[in-house]
Amino acid sequence: MSLRGTAVRSFEKRMKEVFDRIDHELEERYGDRWPLHPARPARGSTNNPEYYGLFSLGASFSAGYGSAHGRGYVMDIRLMTLADVPAEARNEIRRYVVDRCTKLIPEYFPERELSVVRDGDVFKIIGDLSLEKQG
Repeated sequence: MSLRGTAVRSFEKRMKEVFDRIDHELEERYGDRWPLHPARPARGSTNNPEYYGLFSLGASFSAGYGSAHGRGYVMDIRLMTLADVPAEARNEIRRYVVDRCTKLIPEYFPERELSVVRDGDVFKIIGDLSLEKQG
């Protein structure tokens, strides 16, 4: 295994911890407002919050071609329901995730300058993504 691969995995593990924490908060706040998708396991039924409950959060790397902000991690915020969730509620949840992510990133990545920006229709985590820094 290369040092580069280890550094990427370490960075992305901490990024996942940020999103798992926010996922738990969202489940507490909104988890009973809409019915869960019938194919989705109930909260706490697996080891990974991405795969259970009403919310699925994460971020995936983008090279940033065509983006005003360049490379970064595009945030993925999904509600796992067949119910019609009003746009106002979706926007409230999106704002919550962006606000919490903005506050938690310095806690989980104190050695880096990272920020959350709007990039077109998505939010992206940008900044110091170098592999040399490890926390």
